[in-house]
Amino acid sequence: MTLPNGCSINTDALDQNADTQVLLEKDAVPPQCCSARLNLAILMFFGFSMVYGLRVNLSVAMVAMVNTTDPGGGTNATVDPACPFPPGQENGSRALRQPDGTPQYPWDSETQGWLLGSFFFGYLLTQIPGGYLAGHYGGKVFLGLGVFGTAVLTLLTPVAAGLGSHWLFALRALEGFGEGVTFPAMMAMWARWAPPLERSRLITLSGSGASFGAFLALPLTGYICEKLGWPAVFYLCGGAGCLWFVFWCALVSDDPRTHRRISKEESDYIINSIGAQGKRHGWSLPLLSMLLSVPLWTIIISQMCSNWSYYTLLTSLPTYMNDILHFDLQSNGFLSSLPYLGSFPVSVLSGVAADWLIERKVFSITNVRKIFTFLGLLLPAVFLIAVCYAGCSHILTVTFLTLSTSVGGISAAGVYVNQIDIAPRYAGFLLGVTNTFGTIPGVVAPIVTGYFTEDHTLAGWRKVFWVAAGINIGGAVIYTMFGSGEIQAWAVEDEERDEAERKSSRSTST
Repeated sequence: MTLPNGCSINTDALDQNADTQVLLEKDAVPPQCCSARLNLAILMFFGFSMVYGLRVNLSVAMVAMVNTTDPGGGTNATVDPACPFPPGQENGSRALRQPDGTPQYPWDSETQGWLLGSFFFGYLLTQIPGGYLAGHYGGKVFLGLGVFGTAVLTLLTPVAAGLGSHWLFALRALEGFGEGVTFPAMMAMWARWAPPLERSRLITLSGSGASFGAFLALPLTGYICEKLGWPAVFYLCGGAGCLWFVFWCALVSDDPRTHRRISKEESDYIINSIGAQGKRHGWSLPLLSMLLSVPLWTIIISQMCSNWSYYTLLTSLPTYMNDILHFDLQSNGFLSSLPYLGSFPVSVLSGVAADWLIERKVFSITNVRKIFTFLGLLLPAVFLIAVCYAGCSHILTVTFLTLSTSVGGISAAGVYVNQIDIAPRYAGFLLGVTNTFGTIPGVVAPIVTGYFTEDHTLAGWRKVFWVAAGINIGGAVIYTMFGSGEIQAWAVEDEERDEAERKSSRSTST
């Protein structure tokens, strides 16, 4: 299948503005239903569900792992409650009952903050090399081994905790080291698999597995902790990740050309619509041009701002539910998961809507990315500020926190897809770069939260939410001013540029 003018969407952007790219003929597009590209998105969806389940289970399990009755433990029992207990729990015991012999540890608030942030110390280190190697060799092995390695290490969590907090810190950092390659590998694969007019929906569907995984893991962790003890959480989550790896190895291919079950019609459609930008990049990269690229730095800064509030809630929301709102562990896990239940459909629908707006030429690619990013950063900030004024109202607080993370899913079709717009061939490497910077809030935010909330007061948590909201608003403004959806000149290789010039010359002469 070819485009109306005989060239791909990506290469056509060289001799005309990317915002007026030629659209594919609708009757030439093979259906998505049961297609190889949709199957890949679904497998990625479940893969990232595993990834985030493995990442967030410690956030809830930490409540069960800490000995709150120890005088030197994580929660000071002499501190007056910041808020009243939920109805029906005023006189009930909040001590967590676990199976006999389940160990607990005297970790204070600062130690817990470091343990919750430890994952991201390792996660920072492999984003860029993972994206670079995935872009050169293909992303299948890196994404698969990233999930599998993290799952195997998760099985060792109870052993590490028993040896001491330093061992657990090191294990979680090592998990992050293995998992750091997963998102860059995903983007490198979509650079070869996602037709330009389907990018938003395929990438947001696969990435929304993260929200779905957090939604499942948080309540299940609370339930398992109470019924089987917290060590069972890590055994079950690790085992599920290993099982997913078997299906990944059997069903996935790096490239449409090498897939064993893809139809020729779909393979031709993907290859021709992506064009030369779907090829692997070489060993050398235009690093100086990337370093000086304003659109790339805009993505970096905006992603860091968005991730600050996301990681703050991801790692610390169960602690807030426990220390301030005083929910029992099962309620804690369920209520902490509600924001991610909302984020999952919002992010998927935003991808569908973004592709529709681009295909119908309602807005340019640049404006679509700006609209979805602005709304996906500003609206969560509004609801975080509302949490500060909700006081001790359990219903309002849970509602605003749920809405904050839910509407944040809108940005999935904005800044989080933008790397593949500006440089499809280098999308995996660029996601590694942007995600490295975007992971810094994952390291710093839990530590800052632990510092602000050391005395377990409502005022301390208000500071946490105000800081997150302010950073979000800053990111929305920056991306609206400087964001772009056009393929950058440095992302185009010489042979593509020459071919575009020849086509332009032929069209001028005729």
